[in-house]
Amino acid sequence: MKIEVIELRHVRMRLCAPFETSFGVELDRDCLILRVDSEGMTGWGECAAGSTPGYSYETTETAWHVLSEFFIPAVLGRQVEEIEDYRCRLGAYKGHNLARAGLEMALWDLLAKVQGKSLAAILGGVVERVPVGVSIGIQQDPDVLVDVVSQYIEAGYRRVKIKIKPGRDVVEVEAVRKSFPDLPLQVDANSAYTLEDVAVFKSLDDQQLLLIEQPLAEDDLIDHSQLQAHLQTPICLDESIISARHARQALEIDACRVVNIKSGRVGGLLEGLAVHDLCYKAGVPVWCGGMLETGIGRAANLALASLPGFTLPGDISASDRYYAEDIAEPRFTLNADSTIDVPTGAGLGVEVVSDALERVTLRREVYKL
Repeated sequence: MKIEVIELRHVRMRLCAPFETSFGVELDRDCLILRVDSEGMTGWGECAAGSTPGYSYETTETAWHVLSEFFIPAVLGRQVEEIEDYRCRLGAYKGHNLARAGLEMALWDLLAKVQGKSLAAILGGVVERVPVGVSIGIQQDPDVLVDVVSQYIEAGYRRVKIKIKPGRDVVEVEAVRKSFPDLPLQVDANSAYTLEDVAVFKSLDDQQLLLIEQPLAEDDLIDHSQLQAHLQTPICLDESIISARHARQALEIDACRVVNIKSGRVGGLLEGLAVHDLCYKAGVPVWCGGMLETGIGRAANLALASLPGFTLPGDISASDRYYAEDIAEPRFTLNADSTIDVPTGAGLGVEVVSDALERVTLRREVYKL
């Protein structure tokens, strides 16, 4: 198929509630939405880069620059018959995985629609429903945290992840564990600690956690290996895994025993598949992390999480967890068994709501032949 038109939008969406991590507090979610047209069909993608270089060095502004100046020109007017064609077109460029993944997602949507299949079917999904949990930001104090956890349990979420940072960790986890002794619980540090904090993690080791996510630096594998040697609780790597190669190296040195797969972080769904296949072959459980996606990115996450290696609940959550109004329909809802249905329609299986998209658009550019 020949890529005829690509539209790029910077959108900003108000979160239902402030979301605090070790990076700071988010009130709004910025991201880029891409539309790709070919031969009368349209594919949609989402670049999850935010407004600040916290989780990643990429931001909406850097992603806009890289997409408009390099990635979009590399495919506009060209034939793309499969995703490998796209990757070859971008072969001369380094980094910027979030930007790569956003455009790749739109191409996946388009290619799946051409075949009349769902993205999950194209990727090799095996389940109709994906187990999910909820990610809870840092709260005012442990009592408020326990109350928020209680609300999400009452809403139907069976697995909870809480964000931690230095000084807001052991007491918080102990409070939640005391109130909910049987709750599947995990924590996420977002790279906020060093090896000097090993005592903190030994204390957390007593709390029967499913995993401790990304405790140390985002570009580190060796220190994580040393920390894992002190712990019974599995370390899960997120920011440190930016490719299948990094995943292989991490597993070889026991830097982690669980991997969080975010297609944006690794540069797209195709690389996400490679990480999944590597871990699946090695018997290492994976799960799908979230980046506050709109319904577009959420649909892609559900398709990815339908693969057989995703044995732990993901951070996908229902649409109303984050946004009062989304830009895609149907909205995703939580089933009674703490799962969300995998879209079955062609492509991503969602339709973008034009009026809603216009209301949140800050900037728009159209690239044509």
